[in-house]
Amino acid sequence: MNQPLSVTGGQRNRALAISTLAFTLCFAVWTIFSIIGIQIKADFNLTDTQLGLLMATPVLTGSISRMFLGIWTDQYGGRKVFSILMLLTAACVYLLTFANSYIMLLIAALGVGLAGGSFIVGVTYTAAWFNDVKEKQGTALGIFGAGNVGSAVTNFGAPFLLIALGWQGTAQIYATVLAIAGVVFLFLAKDDPLKETRQELQQKGFWEQLSPLGDLRVWRFSLYYFFVFGAFVALALWLPHYLIGVYELDIKTAGMIAALYTVPASLFRILGGWMSDKYGARRVMYWTFIASVICTFLLSYPSTEYAVKGVNQTYNFHFEITLLGFVFLTFALGFFMSLGKAAVFKHIPVYYPKSVGAVGGVVGMIGGLGGFLLPLTFGMLNDVIGVWQSSFMLLFVIAAAALAWMHFAILRAERVEYREDREERDLPELSTPNSMVLDDWRPEDKTFWEEKGKRIATRNLWISIPNLFLAFAVWTIWSILVVKMPALGFPYSQNELFWLAALPALSGATLRIFYSFMVPIFGGRRWTAISTASLLLPCIWIGFAVQNTDTPYMIMLILALLCGFGGGNFSSSMSNISFFYPQKEKGGALGMNAGLGNLGVSGMQLLAPLVIAASVFGGMGGDPLVIQEGANAGQEVWLQNAAFLWVPLIVIGSVAAWFGMNDISSAKASFSDQAVIFKRSHNWIMCILYLGTFGSFIGFAAGFPLLSGMLFPEVDPTAYAFLGPLVGALARPVGGIVADKLGGARVTFWNFLLMIAGVAGVMYFLPIAGTEGNFWGFFAAFMVLFIATGIGNGSTFRMVPVIFLNQRKRELGDTDEAIKQGNKESAAVIGFISAFAAYGGFFIPKAYGSSISLTGSVSAALVSFIVFYAICSVITWWFYSRKNAPDPC
Repeated sequence: MNQPLSVTGGQRNRALAISTLAFTLCFAVWTIFSIIGIQIKADFNLTDTQLGLLMATPVLTGSISRMFLGIWTDQYGGRKVFSILMLLTAACVYLLTFANSYIMLLIAALGVGLAGGSFIVGVTYTAAWFNDVKEKQGTALGIFGAGNVGSAVTNFGAPFLLIALGWQGTAQIYATVLAIAGVVFLFLAKDDPLKETRQELQQKGFWEQLSPLGDLRVWRFSLYYFFVFGAFVALALWLPHYLIGVYELDIKTAGMIAALYTVPASLFRILGGWMSDKYGARRVMYWTFIASVICTFLLSYPSTEYAVKGVNQTYNFHFEITLLGFVFLTFALGFFMSLGKAAVFKHIPVYYPKSVGAVGGVVGMIGGLGGFLLPLTFGMLNDVIGVWQSSFMLLFVIAAAALAWMHFAILRAERVEYREDREERDLPELSTPNSMVLDDWRPEDKTFWEEKGKRIATRNLWISIPNLFLAFAVWTIWSILVVKMPALGFPYSQNELFWLAALPALSGATLRIFYSFMVPIFGGRRWTAISTASLLLPCIWIGFAVQNTDTPYMIMLILALLCGFGGGNFSSSMSNISFFYPQKEKGGALGMNAGLGNLGVSGMQLLAPLVIAASVFGGMGGDPLVIQEGANAGQEVWLQNAAFLWVPLIVIGSVAAWFGMNDISSAKASFSDQAVIFKRSHNWIMCILYLGTFGSFIGFAAGFPLLSGMLFPEVDPTAYAFLGPLVGALARPVGGIVADKLGGARVTFWNFLLMIAGVAGVMYFLPIAGTEGNFWGFFAAFMVLFIATGIGNGSTFRMVPVIFLNQRKRELGDTDEAIKQGNKESAAVIGFISAFAAYGGFFIPKAYGSSISLTGSVSAALVSFIVFYAICSVITWWFYSRKNAPDPC
């Protein structure tokens, strides 16, 4: 590989100056809505919630785009990417001026948000110029990061433009300046010294560029940045509101005090870079988090009255943080946050010199998401807890968790240094112990399987099952919440409720596409623990959000999307378990994992109605809501318990996976190795068949409670809804075992015919043309459908490994390599078809809603299901189950 070119100090300083100026302009554009949003709100008659979403949208885009922009900068260089980014953003800002509706404003805001992605482009570009002078790299990145002061440029300058030219004129001026800057940067900036090394990176695919993300150290850095940057941005937005509410200041005074927090904190980032160079980034992070824990603890203490009963009298004390004390503490907090921001990005080029863009992009993305999610959470905590200081309570928890994790990692590193008498540059807190890695794994060897393999595989299976159970429970939580919300006073329409029920399936299906390939990249043990722990985010947030009927619908939509984490887990879980079992037992093992995991749906629908009826968690669980209408009016409901119930179980499941499961070294593969499945026609055929089985299962489970309540209003659907997913989940292992004996294709073919009969039964018992229908007949027909979907889930999964192993054996013969490739491809296919099929959980509830909206009945949707199942049965017969089929299985 070519060596990077040597550069002079003047060239470095030139690159630093021009990139810092460009970033300052981009940051000014990124925050433009903080000023022009005032006039936009008046012109478009927006509510506070609509304005808040408009201001937050660029933050979201700027955060998410950082991962992709970082990778592209690694591949193509900062000069090209930075110039194109500025020109593209300028075009979006200019097009904003033509918006004539709120939707158009939001779409334009997505484009404006690209300006926020400029941060990782500039970091990667600047770090490359200082790659050979590590002792100055932190200072340089600190100077570059001070471009955050661009927000102050907007706060001071944009109001004058707004008064003189209006919001459209202001946006046009911003667009023009940024476009000129993009052209100037393209011609004046130089390619960085690592240009010659990029040929190697350009040969790597997108997923190979992300390979460093398999190291959990990256996610520790992300947590650091979530606090030091995400919380910084969140407080910058929140402080004026907080000061007005707590200290009753006017808007001008509150804004000036908030400026004392934001402006110096941007400039102190330079000091943080210099200190990271001089004293070490690790030490600076210690100072940052210790100071932050102290400051947030003091700031989280509400105004309190104490009464101490003495011998002769009662002594009364009053404690509160005065305005002067608050200003001092927030200034100190902002100061140390700015040091921490520089220190985090000092770590990245040291640990990942060839992947600054990819790693820095993910870290920056997580930090930016903190700036988007935390202000929403602050408002929600205010509404639910009713204490202004709750925002600082949350920040205290985050800072303390980051400090504890960092200290634990450093202790691990120091033990390695002491034991091996060497300096440990890395912090190996996530290195997998050798005892948890299976280097010798031969499940097809009967002797190995009976003596050792079966015991290990069984242990991994029985840890995987409860984790998958929890994933399905969280994924389908909205199927119960939407049934209860209208009676409790949530002002959502039927269409909005259908969206809440359907969105988890949409996001879960999309995440499954990515999760399908995670096990060979990250390892099954590590990914199972991480993906299970991620379920804490939607559960805890939902638990607080549903305690207040005034929670904005947009927040509910975000929470519904986050529940997709549970849906994504299925594809990685099934992919992982498929590696552990021999060919002849895969059907039963995958059926057990999926079938008992699917019980999470019925578990949610059985347990949630029970726990929300009582104060299970006492005062810690929050206050109940009261039913506003109907026969149960006045009854108290703890809707939050449907989410809080799973929190301790998720913690236990994550710990069990981390310490009890194994990684298989032979199961490692890059995305490009697995991507060969997209060339296999049987991958796409099985997508259709599994959409017919699992897509129907999860779609019926998500839509059955709401549909039943609409068609038969005299029946409480939550009393029976759990039975459908229960029988479907229990039928899945049966389908796998029967398919092992009779053949997966034969079972699948007859199963689709049974599903057609089940849909016909549902249609027969519908309330049509003024008739009341028959709920019990309707219910029984749906039970047949659920059983059929469960059997089909097991039988289709049995088909996949047989198809792909037989194909590889035809190519390579009956060899170990054929078995290895067949297992890898079948694991990837199992994950991918799981992703594809999960979209059924979105389309089936939406099909109900669309059919009712267009025709006044659900019959049209059911007829379309019959047609689709007929197509699936023909496909199964032609390719797999008929005599002389090309690929019998």
